[in-house]
This record gives sequence, structure tokens and C-alpha cells, in this order.
Amino acid sequence: MARESESGLPIEPVYRPADLTGWDPAGKLGEPGAYPYTRGVYPTMYTGRPWTMRQYAGFGTAVESNARYRQLIAHGTTGLSVAFDLPTQMGHDSDAPLAHGEVGKVGVAIDSIEDMRVLFDGIPLDQVSTSMTINAPAALLLLLYQLVAEEQGVPADRLTGTIQNDVLKEYIARGTYIFPPKPSLRLTADIFKYCTAEIPKWNTISISGYHMAEAGASPAQEIAFTLADGIEYVRTAVAAGMDVDDFAPRLSFFFVARTTLLEEIAKFRAARRIWARVMKEDFGARNPKSWMLRFHTQTAGVQLTAQQPEVNLVRVAVQALGAVLGGTQSLHTNSFDEAIALPTDKSARLALRTQQVLAYETDVPATVDPFAGSYAVEKLTDDVETAALDLMRRVEDLGGAEAAIEHGFQKAEIERNAYRIAQETDSGERVVVGVNRFQLDEEEPYEPLRVDPAIEARQRERLGVLRSERDQGAVDSALAALKKAAGGEENVLYPMKEALRGRATVGEVCNALREVWGSHVPSDAF
Repeated sequence: MARESESGLPIEPVYRPADLTGWDPAGKLGEPGAYPYTRGVYPTMYTGRPWTMRQYAGFGTAVESNARYRQLIAHGTTGLSVAFDLPTQMGHDSDAPLAHGEVGKVGVAIDSIEDMRVLFDGIPLDQVSTSMTINAPAALLLLLYQLVAEEQGVPADRLTGTIQNDVLKEYIARGTYIFPPKPSLRLTADIFKYCTAEIPKWNTISISGYHMAEAGASPAQEIAFTLADGIEYVRTAVAAGMDVDDFAPRLSFFFVARTTLLEEIAKFRAARRIWARVMKEDFGARNPKSWMLRFHTQTAGVQLTAQQPEVNLVRVAVQALGAVLGGTQSLHTNSFDEAIALPTDKSARLALRTQQVLAYETDVPATVDPFAGSYAVEKLTDDVETAALDLMRRVEDLGGAEAAIEHGFQKAEIERNAYRIAQETDSGERVVVGVNRFQLDEEEPYEPLRVDPAIEARQRERLGVLRSERDQGAVDSALAALKKAAGGEENVLYPMKEALRGRATVGEVCNALREVWGSHVPSDAF
């Protein structure tokens, strides 16, 4: 009896050449580093050097997070990935009423340039690649990073890294949006233009399916809705007057890696193939770098369990293997205790060691695309591609990603799939080790890392000092210039940078934009 994949596609007990009838190896498979990039975006992939090993970290104040970053670099991390707390993600200062109880809890609190300066103290920004998981206020955090680099004497053209900056998926799956979709897309286009001119090596967006997967999206839904968002961003930038080849080479993506190894490998291969064709055939991109789908992967936090948490080490290893076999450009491995609390130093180190074992103790990096030609993986790649393209056509029929979001389409589809998964888990049809099978009578005690509740008071105090010492008249003038730009057609990043340089806070800058653009109110219309 055939099983079904996570996307509801059949997985046959045996695959044979006949299952690939009509398959065109030359057109669909090709060579690594060549269109349509099914086998990977670079000819040599990991045979020359391994993927970038990022570890997502950030908690408490900038002081605590800076110490964790230094530890990760000392242990061999080759790229930093910054987690911000919810107030920062939502554009609120730590002393705002809505921030109470959330300061420093799920990431680091950044209120101003002073916090950013502390966060990267002693870390040479011309020698590290930094990814920042920030969306609605992405422009602010990027500019703060640039300002700190300037203080270090590092020119902007030497900065490398990524801002997530994918607000469309916030309306679909995550909820940390601030402004309505149209001004949010305008802000995205302004970031593209700014970075093309000022920070040319920076990846201006990481179009994310990860959070959709965490909300319950299947692999086919994950890549379909993510690529549909990517199409919307490209259309927005082109409509704003940019040539597609001026910004498309700096687009990047962010996907999950689940424990369902074969379908995950197939998913990554299918996503590369779809994107290459969209960029070349639909948008007429001429630069091969514009056709490449480069992506970061994070192992699946939603599949980690609080029960028998050490078993998560096995899950993460399998997930990481799928990401590597699928051809990721960078990887974050979750810590085994993240279903309980923030990871400890030891668990974060073990997560990094998982990647290092794959890179240096296995033969997986010795050859490019080891599963190429596998009957099972090639058939699954075709099947996932077909399912994803069908969903993308349904999004287009609604008018594109933004219009489909307004209809609630993607959110409803993901919620239906999440409900199916929950039902299968509750019934025992879907086995989760330690949860609905192979349980322990009594769980072993575990002492998680806890964030000091006094952090919020310290951040409030820092903000009070900052506001008393700065030139308030200059801040007010800079914020007025920002609002004028937001109400017109000027690129808002230039006045925004000057406001932040003058020690305007994240919350003050976002509030200025709220006054002009308003705030998003979600619709459940679909």
C-alpha cells in the first residue's frame, strides 16, 4: 500500500524507469550550476567548501546576545543570524505599553543605534556575514547595522548578509506586520533601490516559506506560496522602475527542512526549477544570477517536542541532512531544547556540531546532488513541482499574492493542512516519537535557560537616558522629513537613516510611518 507524502502526494513502494515516462533529463535535470538549476545553483556546490553554518541567536539585551555571538564564532560559526524580540519585530520600543512582558523574550531587544552598537561590539562587520530575521521594520535594522559599520570604519560595499524583509508571509502565517500591504511593498522596493546603490553585496530579502511551514503548510504549499510572494516582490520592483537584473541576483529564499527526507530533497530541487523558469521566461531576466534560487534553510522547529527533548537531536540531524542533500546555501540547526525554552550554550553548541559532523565526517559534500537520477526523488520532484504550480496558478487567478492575501486564500489553505496534520497526530496515524507512541511514564527533569525579567527595566532605563541626552529638536525634524518622504515618492531609507543616526528610536520611526501609512487590519474574507 502506497504512503502519502507531507503534501498528500503518493509515495510508491518501488519506483522504476517507467514511472518517469516522458521525463526529459536534459531539460529538467541538466548540469549543476546551469539552468534550470535542478541540481544546484553552483557547479561545485560543497566540493570546494561547505555551506555557510549560521546559528540563529538573540535574547535579552544586546549585552547578552553579543556574548552568545562571540561564543558561536569561537566554536566555528561562519555566519551570524540575529533573532529580535517581538516588540522590535512589531516596531515598538521596550518602554511601550504593548511591549510589557515581551522584552528580550524571543530575541534581542533593539531600541536604537546604541543597542545595535553593543550588539556587534568586538565583531568586525567586514569579516562576518549577518542575517537578520526582521520583516516590517527591516529597513530600520539594516540602516542601524550600516551606521555601526560606518563607526567601525567598514564601508557599506564590504557588508554582506541578509535581511528577511518578507512582509507578505507575515500576513499569511506569522502576524508581525505593521503597515498595510501596499505601503509595505513600497518600502520593500525602496530597500531594493537603496541597497543597489549603497550596499551592493547585501541580500535585500529572504523570501520565506519557513514560517508558513511552521504554521502547517505542506512542502508543496510552502514553495508555491513562497515563490508567489517572490513574484509579487519582483513585480513591485519592476513597477517602481527597476530593471529586473539590477536586483534579482540579490534575492534569496528561506525554507524549512522536515524529517521527511525524500520529499524535502525533492522540494528544494523543484523550487529551484520553478524559479529559474519564472525569472527567465516570465520576467525576461538576462543575467543567469537572476535565475538562481539561493536559499537558507532552518530545521523544523514545529517538529521538535518537549517530551523526551534529547530525541530532537536525531530529528535535527535528519532534517539538516535533507537540507544539505537538497543543496542549501546556508543552514541553521535548531537546538534540541527549543520546544521548552531558549537554547542553552551547550545545546546551541551541539546544534552547530551537528552541521560540522555532516560537513567534515560524512561523504555527502564529496559529490554534487547525490540523489540525481534516483527514480524516487526525480518522480517526487516532478510531483511536488506539479502540485506547487497548480497552487501558484490559483494565486494568480485571484490577482497575485497580495490580492490572494486580501482574500485570505493562502492562510485558509495552510490552516486546512495544519488541521489535517493535527487530526492524524491525535488519531495516531501520524507517529510522533515520544508524543503519541514510545512515551515515557515519567519525563526526566530539564533546567531550561530563562530570561532575566529585570531586562525590561534595564531597557526602559536606557531609553530614558537616551531621550534625555539627545537633541530632541533634531530628532523631531528628522522624523518630520521621514513623514514627508513617506507621503510622497522619495526613497524613505535616506531620511530614515538620518533619523536613526540622530538617535531616534525604532518605535518612534515606525510610529512616524504609521501616521502616514496606517496599520494593517487582517481580513478573514476567504
